[in-house]
Amino acid sequence: MDSGIRIQGTPTADDARVLTPESLAFLAKLSRRFEPTRSALLARRAERQLRFDAGELPDFPAETASVRAGAWTVAPAPADLSKRWVEITGPVERKMMINALNSGASVFMADFEDSLSPTWENVVRGQANLQDAVRATISIEAPAGGGKSYRLNPTTATLLVRPRGWHLSEKHVSVDGAPVSASLFDFGLYVFHNAAERLSRGTAPYFYLPKMESHLEARLWNDVFDFAQDELSIPRGTFRATVLIETLPAAFEMEEILYELRTHASGLNAGRWDYLFSTIKTLRNRKDRVLPDRSQLTMTVPFMRAYTDLLVATCHRRGAHAMGGMAAFVPNRKDPEVTEAALAKVREDKQREAGDGFDGTWVAHPDLVAVAMEVFEKALGDRPHQKDRLRDDVQPEAARLLDTRVPGGAITEAGFRNDVNVGLQYLSSWLSGNGAAAIFNLMEDVATAEISRSQLWQWIHNRAALADGRPATVELYRQIRDEEVAHLEKSGAGAGKLQDAAEILDGLVASAMFAEFLTLPAYRYLD
Repeated sequence: MDSGIRIQGTPTADDARVLTPESLAFLAKLSRRFEPTRSALLARRAERQLRFDAGELPDFPAETASVRAGAWTVAPAPADLSKRWVEITGPVERKMMINALNSGASVFMADFEDSLSPTWENVVRGQANLQDAVRATISIEAPAGGGKSYRLNPTTATLLVRPRGWHLSEKHVSVDGAPVSASLFDFGLYVFHNAAERLSRGTAPYFYLPKMESHLEARLWNDVFDFAQDELSIPRGTFRATVLIETLPAAFEMEEILYELRTHASGLNAGRWDYLFSTIKTLRNRKDRVLPDRSQLTMTVPFMRAYTDLLVATCHRRGAHAMGGMAAFVPNRKDPEVTEAALAKVREDKQREAGDGFDGTWVAHPDLVAVAMEVFEKALGDRPHQKDRLRDDVQPEAARLLDTRVPGGAITEAGFRNDVNVGLQYLSSWLSGNGAAAIFNLMEDVATAEISRSQLWQWIHNRAALADGRPATVELYRQIRDEEVAHLEKSGAGAGKLQDAAEILDGLVASAMFAEFLTLPAYRYLD
């Protein structure tokens, strides 16, 4: 093994086939080649945020105007990425992966990021699960005492993988004394073990790329793709990537992001929940940009409509798929009334997306696949997508993207309390090793938890007023936090890591400094 790479995680049952000397040597090459650029780009993020904190607003970059004005398109989509009406997402957990691949969805995104708690065991086991999924051998045998077996159907969803974002490091692995990028760790191990197998099966490694804030970060991914393909003797342009536009700065660089990845790009996705979080984070010090309760931040408020309209227009102009956002509603098979309400909301959401020109959409639960599929089948008929529908009515306008007014919006005690409760429950779940948690009939992941904690910080540090006239204060937060902790302890919800969750949430909400991502302080609590 490369003498400069060190593994500090507790040994797992999957180490022998995941952490091979050859794969770790490949990982070390990736790290040495690209870590300096990653570090520089993260520093650039921080510098730009300081300008936003000082009053500057995001805008379309003047230096890339020629890219936006140019006549270019992305590479044609491979056959198995042409029809993407419904995509289901979930963590790289064995049972969830089997159910998602069998769900009838067009695509399954296997997630190392927002829906996975990145314990060392989870990330290593996730890589082993991917090896089995690629080879169609992934299964779960029924226990000896009876139970259910899980195996793949003859036809399954097309597999995409989402590595963790550029901002995260994998603390259990170091190269030359420095933690390796979590993005490179997830990507590198997956392609090393599976690229040749994917090609032998008539497909290729496909990815979702999260949390980018600029076209320079997309350029880095493109360079990583080229380097990895060269190292693995794979023709350049074989890999494909869909980029999640889930940060406010990235919304002003959609064209440039596609351009940088144009030989590998297959689309953009409206990562709506992270986008809401990023809007709060980016504009966090602006008293004139304080947002109301999360429940009031629907996809029809002005800044969200502007963002999704521009995404569709951009994608179709450049020959890329425009993918709709996540339906987070969770059906309850024990409660028909809850299920029917969830299905109705999902149907309405997907009808709006199809009507706006999206080529497909996301769901988080297998029971939602049929509803979303029916909507897109009705809207598109025998067409795999609607890229030919150019949104010439949409023009890029910074003022529209930044119009954070919410008609009738208000900050209520119920909204404040919900943010505290969701933050506590989700963090407790994440610390316990589960990154996808059903809370109040919604599938919560890191992105939605980020909304909760960032709203609390924004309200408190801008001294926003609640609808009843009370100011949002740290004291009010602590009072409600104590009440919600007591309620959760009594009910058993959020049990296990609740005190650690409260400690983390306190630091995120009460600190004068805004933590860029909740996973950065929370990761210190994970094994």
